[in-house]
Amino acid sequence: MEALKSELKNKIIEVLNLEEITPADINDHDPLFGDGLGLDSIDALELIVLMDKDYGIKLSDPKEGRNIFKSIETMASYIAEHRTK
Repeated sequence: MEALKSELKNKIIEVLNLEEITPADINDHDPLFGDGLGLDSIDALELIVLMDKDYGIKLSDPKEGRNIFKSIETMASYIAEHRTK
């Protein structure tokens, strides 16, 4: 699971072009949106594409994404349970 969390941090930084942030800056339990990493709705769309492309997970309900994208921890847990790639 730690390898998956590290992979996710690196992919999020790359996909969202977060040039000022390193994987070490992202705490596993910090919120990705709002006060945490400060991501927005456009970033959420990018994360949905990342989940589909890299892990074979299709999110059809945007409300589902709110729970999955709470933190690196919640994303990694969801991917570990549902990935097809």
